Amino acid sequence: MRNFTCALIILGFSSLPVPAADVSGTYTYFPVHGTTLLEIERQLKTHGPRIESTGQRHPGATNMKFTVQVEHTRSGKRCRVTKAHVTVEAEVTLPEWRDRARADQDVRLIWDTLARDIKRHEGSHLIIAKNHARLLEDTLEALPPRADCTRLAQDMERTKAKILAEHDAAQDEFDRIEGINFERRFMRLLQYRMEQIEAGRLRP
Repeated sequence: MRNFTCALIILGFSSLPVPAADVSGTYTYFPVHGTTLLEIERQLKTHGPRIESTGQRHPGATNMKFTVQVEHTRSGKRCRVTKAHVTVEAEVTLPEWRDRARADQDVRLIWDTLARDIKRHEGSHLIIAKNHARLLEDTLEALPPRADCTRLAQDMERTKAKILAEHDAAQDEFDRIEGINFERRFMRLLQYRMEQIEAGRLRP
């Protein structure tokens, strides 16, 4: 799951170099206790991060802040975008199981499979964000010149709002599909992990 905020910074006639889209992430962990699957499930439901948009708790979350920097300049009688840079700062919250040593092997196996899938899911949110950050940069830089820089700034704002709305929709669709396919995906991952353990490639 994810939340995001955004800011638009117009650099005006700055000649400073503006780098390409960049995503940076920090990871925080919340403790999960228990030695049975039921105890672990209850811990995830009561201690997982709360998503503002739904008010519900989830086993993982990604909060993202988009910062959009746009450099524009006047050439003759026209005002145009010369460079756009989008930065995504992400804070990923994941569960950390504290009672692994006291749990049975089958519980550890299921936890390892679940924890890897949660981390993959949150990482996918970052990939979606980065793809839209690059799209936003490219679209801003492709805006046609305007005679009035104020009009150009309005074009920038509309473009930002449109692509960030598309980003939000893509994230929602990803969550929807992941939710529908969770059980089938989880059983496939669990079977694969069991096969890897039996083959000696993983420790239980």
